[in-house]
Amino acid sequence: MDLATIIGLIGGLAFVGMSMILGGSLGMYADVPSFFIVFIGSLFVVMMKFNLGEFFGAAKVAAKAFMFKLEKPETLIERVVVLADSARKGGFLALEEAEITNPFLQKAIDMLVDGHDQSVVKQALEKDIDLTAERQEQGAKIFRALGDVAPAMGMIGTLIGLVAMLANMDDPKAIGPAMAIALLTTLYGAVLANMVAIPIADKLELRSEEERLNRTLILDAVLGIQDGQNPRVLQGLLENYLAESKRPKEE
Repeated sequence: MDLATIIGLIGGLAFVGMSMILGGSLGMYADVPSFFIVFIGSLFVVMMKFNLGEFFGAAKVAAKAFMFKLEKPETLIERVVVLADSARKGGFLALEEAEITNPFLQKAIDMLVDGHDQSVVKQALEKDIDLTAERQEQGAKIFRALGDVAPAMGMIGTLIGLVAMLANMDDPKAIGPAMAIALLTTLYGAVLANMVAIPIADKLELRSEEERLNRTLILDAVLGIQDGQNPRVLQGLLENYLAESKRPKEE
């Protein structure tokens, strides 16, 4: 579970809601026509930009912003160094008995055990990394598109409200609802874009970068194991993936 995403989203919406309550009541910020224009209208416009599979798959991709557990690079380094030591002592077949929970690492080790050439291993794993990143980036693009569309739909709602208000200037009772649409659609669009869609898109891009880093680390590790590199030398090379503060201090 990503606490930063959950706390940030709930905290941001809570403080906006608190400000509304202090300014009067939440009820006066609720308007059904504004909701339909911004929230429902934005979804349909975004749907036009993608195919149905990509659009409906965005909800599953968005879960990575809230529920996502990625192994730390230092944990991966420790694991592959152990695998490198086993391969050095007992050959690649010794890796067949190793317990591996990371699916990408398991795929890479299986290719070593099966005796594939290094060029084949490298090409297959690089293709896997690229295609996985593309799928994840597609989900981020959908939320980025929603962040672009929502304010525009808010502006459309504002114009609709202003037209309705100007058309009914002789009827004071009609001015209030029209003005509500004009103002609340802008508010709804800003909230949807800047407090939900864009932050989720940014978090999904961050997750994609983190996963690509881990998979690239695994790729280099597996190629090193296949080359028969000394486990300690391999560990030193892989530690370049770590931030300076997380690298073991030299004695």
